[in-house]
Amino acid sequence: MNGASEADWQRLEKTVAGRVLRPGDAGFRAACAPFNTRFASTTPQGVVSVANEADVRHALAWARDTGVGLVARSGGHSYAGHSVTTGLVVDLGALNAVSADGSTGLVTAAGGARMAEVYAAIQPHEMAFALGNGASVGIAGLTLGGGSSSTSRKLGLTADALVRTTLMTADGQVLTCDAQENADLYWACRGGGGGNFGINLSFTFRATEVPDVSTCLLLWDGAHALAAFAAVQRAAEHAPDEFSVRLGVSTASGGNPVVSAVGLHLGPASELRELLAPVLAATRPVREDIADRTFWEAKDYLLHETSAGPFAVRTNFAAGPLPAEAVAAVLDRLARWPGSGNPDGCGLALYTWGGAINRVAPADTAFVHRDARFLVSMDTSWAEHDSPATVAANLRWLAELREALAPYVGEGAYQNFIDPDLPDWRTAYYGANYPRLVEIKKRVDPEDFFSFGQAIGS
Repeated sequence: MNGASEADWQRLEKTVAGRVLRPGDAGFRAACAPFNTRFASTTPQGVVSVANEADVRHALAWARDTGVGLVARSGGHSYAGHSVTTGLVVDLGALNAVSADGSTGLVTAAGGARMAEVYAAIQPHEMAFALGNGASVGIAGLTLGGGSSSTSRKLGLTADALVRTTLMTADGQVLTCDAQENADLYWACRGGGGGNFGINLSFTFRATEVPDVSTCLLLWDGAHALAAFAAVQRAAEHAPDEFSVRLGVSTASGGNPVVSAVGLHLGPASELRELLAPVLAATRPVREDIADRTFWEAKDYLLHETSAGPFAVRTNFAAGPLPAEAVAAVLDRLARWPGSGNPDGCGLALYTWGGAINRVAPADTAFVHRDARFLVSMDTSWAEHDSPATVAANLRWLAELREALAPYVGEGAYQNFIDPDLPDWRTAYYGANYPRLVEIKKRVDPEDFFSFGQAIGS
C-alpha cells in the first residue's frame, strides 16, 4: 500500500463536498473507530465523510490514482474490523436517507443508513422486514452478509427481502442490480458479504405488515442449565414460524453461569404462554416475563446489549438441538474460562433458525446456510488494559470451546459474525456458492481493488 503525499490529500479535500479528516483532527477517531475495539490500533491515513454519490466516485478515483487502499464504512460493526483500514475510509454515514411506501410495501435505504433511520421510516406504515435491533447497525453490512433477526423464521433474512441494490464499482460505474438487471451481482449481494464487489449506494426491500406481538424473558441459574436448554430447545423445535428465541448461557469473572431465553412471538401473549408451558413445567425460572407489546416496543425490548471492549466470536450451525452432553461440555468450559477485565464475560447462544430462512434453496442466493435449525454463537471478551497473555488465553479458550462442540455442529459459519481467526472461511461462509462468487468478483472487480483479509477471491 502506497502513501499519499500532502498535496494528494489537499487535492482530495478540494474535490469532495464532504469532509476529509486526518489523524489528530476533531471527529477523526469517531469517524473510523471499529465496533470491536480489538482492532482499535488500526489507524487510517484519512477518512472522507462523503456528502453525496459524487464524493464516493471521487474517493474511489483518488484511491486508485494514489494507490491508497480503501474501505467503505456504514455502521462500522464488522466483528473483524474490516470497516477500518490503514488507507482511506469512506464514511457513508451522511448518506442515510430512508423512504417507505405503505401502498407498495417498498422501503429504500441509502448505503449509510443505520437501523435507527430505517425503523423511523417504516414505523408509521406499520410494516417491517428482518432488521437488526442495535440502533447503530448499518443496513449495508446486515444485508450483504445475510441478516438474521427475531422475525426471520417468519419473514426470512434481510437479504431475502432485498429486491434491488445500486452499487458503485471500483471504476466509478453505478450498476442497478435486481432480478432482471445485473442479476448475478444481485445474487451475490444477498449473502456474499460486505465490501467485496463495490460500494452499495442504496437498497430497496419489500416489507410486510406487522402485528402486535409478545415477548418473553426467562432466566435460570447455572444449576438448571441442562433442564432449561433441553426444555427450551424442545419447545422451539416444535413451535410455529411466528416464534423465535435466543437461548444462551454466559458467565463473567467471579460469577456463576446464567441461562437466558429471550423470545418474540408474532401473536398474543396468551399463545406465547401456551408455547412455553412445557418449559415452565419442566424447570421454573428465577425470572419470568411474558407480555403483550407493540412490534416497536418489542424491537427495543429484544435489544441485546454488550459491554464495550474487544471480543472474539465463533459461529456454527446446528441441524437440531444440542444434546445434554454438548451443554455439559459448554458448562465445563465456562467453569474454566481464564477471565478478563471485561464485564461482558463469555458464553454461548443458540438462535432459532428454520422456517422461512430454510424455504429458500441454498443456490438461490449467495447465502448458502439454508438447512440449519439453530445458529450457534460462542464468544469471549477482554478489556483493552488486559495483558497479551490474557488475550491469548481467551482466544485459546474460545478455540477449545469450538472444538468441544465440533461433534454436535456443522462446519458452516455465519459470515455476518465474521471471524478473522477462522481458517477455512471460504467453505465455512459460502460453501458450494463460493466458486460462483469468485467468478462474479473477477468480472466486476478484475483488479481486486476491494480487498481485505477474508475478501472473495483472496
